[in-house]
Amino acid sequence: MLLSYRAPVAFLLKDIALDLLIIATMVGIVGFLDAYFENVLPVLPFNIAAFMGTALSIILSFKVGQSYDRWWEARKIWGAIVNDSRSWLLQLQGFLPASQEAFVHHMAYRQMAWCWSLGQSLRKLDPIKGLEAYLSPEECRRLGNHANVPLAILQLQMEDLRQLRAQQDLHVFEHIQLDDTLVRLCASMGKAERIKSTVFPTTYRILLHVVLYCFAVCLILALSAVPIYWGFPLIMAIVAAFLLLERSAYYLQDPFENRPTDTAMSAIARTIEINLKQLLEEREVPAPLEAEQFYLM
Repeated sequence: MLLSYRAPVAFLLKDIALDLLIIATMVGIVGFLDAYFENVLPVLPFNIAAFMGTALSIILSFKVGQSYDRWWEARKIWGAIVNDSRSWLLQLQGFLPASQEAFVHHMAYRQMAWCWSLGQSLRKLDPIKGLEAYLSPEECRRLGNHANVPLAILQLQMEDLRQLRAQQDLHVFEHIQLDDTLVRLCASMGKAERIKSTVFPTTYRILLHVVLYCFAVCLILALSAVPIYWGFPLIMAIVAAFLLLERSAYYLQDPFENRPTDTAMSAIARTIEINLKQLLEEREVPAPLEAEQFYLM
């Protein structure tokens, strides 16, 4: 997740450098033909370029809006995970007798593992790496046999709930409350996986680039009468603005891709760990994750 308004220029421009180079080449070719060959290129009315620029703005605004909706939905999902993780431990502490303190501690640590594993899984990283800090070796070995590790962790939680109910340590109503919290966590996981697996239409991006290049050509021909030392930087600035908007929308549409524009899942998982360990009254509580330059993962 980007944190600073002062993102490095290199970060902003590196992904549009190739497009800018192509358009700069086009502008150079048009400038060369216009300077050395008369009546080779048509001079388009500026209204045509303005019309295409307006159409491009509408297309871009739609994509930016849809992309931000996906990013914001991802952030809301992780906000719900924070709330349900806190509720999970508070319910365990409130429902279980003092004799089951070890059970409460173990299930709280398992919830920390679930949050971390879910973030790793969504980013296509190793979902088991680092779980040994929260789970027993036996549980880690068992999770290694599952394709969906976060789901397997929820299964372990459910098995413990069933055991507690069998031991009469949970009343029916308390069991239902904990089960509801577990179901909400599973639902949040499913929502995040839906965003991850639903690809934003690639044809839309291809069409957008085609329209953008057509706009650049029309703009070049419309400004052919302008001296090249004024027209070139003006065209490049206008096109760069459109390219930056398109690239921003492209990053926002996929909030779980292990990029600086991601939802800050690792930082949120660390926040949950801090909250739960403080509720357990532990002495060793980790510090919040620090930002890496201008973003937080």
